[in-house]
Amino acid sequence: MTRADQRPAALTAGATLLALLLGVALCAPWLAPQPPETQDLERRLEGPTLGHPLGRDDLGRDVLSRLLWGARTSLPLGLVVVLVCSGAGTLLGAAAAYGGGGADLLLGAAADLLLAFPGILLAIAFVAARGPGVENLFAALCLIGWVGYARLARGETRRLMGHPFIESARSAGLGGAAIVTRHIVPNLMAPILVQAALGLGGVIMAEAGLSFLGLGVPPPTPTWGGMLRDGTQSLLDAPRLTFIPGMAIFVSVLAAQMIAEGLRLRMSGRASGSSPRA
Repeated sequence: MTRADQRPAALTAGATLLALLLGVALCAPWLAPQPPETQDLERRLEGPTLGHPLGRDDLGRDVLSRLLWGARTSLPLGLVVVLVCSGAGTLLGAAAAYGGGGADLLLGAAADLLLAFPGILLAIAFVAARGPGVENLFAALCLIGWVGYARLARGETRRLMGHPFIESARSAGLGGAAIVTRHIVPNLMAPILVQAALGLGGVIMAEAGLSFLGLGVPPPTPTWGGMLRDGTQSLLDAPRLTFIPGMAIFVSVLAAQMIAEGLRLRMSGRASGSSPRA
């Protein structure tokens, strides 16, 4: 298969897989065999049956129901974090690079400071200090997520500053904000989209890791990371309780990686014979 064939194949497969996961999450109330919090201690660790295709966990809860409802937490949270981080990081990086001076130095110093520490450790420290919950988990993931987009936008903006269309926009009387939003940011979309697709997989992994440590969404709300943590308590008796949520995380990250690779190949093909848009 040639590179031209790989572009649509990877992108289409990844997008289809992610859309399928989101569709399943959206339809969880109708697809789940029972409410995810319903317990039946007399049937704890029961294997797969016709009514419960993935069996029950250590509290007798239906695993399929919890997997479906967990997708409603993990996937939307990842998408919202990526959307916020990519938007804020791109605007900050582009504006700082265009303005230069103290703003550019301040952004660079802040990004370098955050990158000096492992991002997951900063997220753990933030959530541990503020307490578990959706809001704090979202804030922690955004705290570490915007830096990559800002640095990418900052570097790409500096490269674009040397192109004639920027000088033409200045000559036309456009202000700095208009130039950034109308001319620079649209030319950043290609690398930012690739970064966002990669970032989605990273956010899903980070959320699962924090939930696994008990720093994510508190029980009884199901999340894939929380299911993974609960499954370790019965690893020898029912290894499927860790394998199933682990596979869900793997498939979602794989979908994001395939989208990123497809976008990268498509953007590289277009860039070989194009120039920035004015």
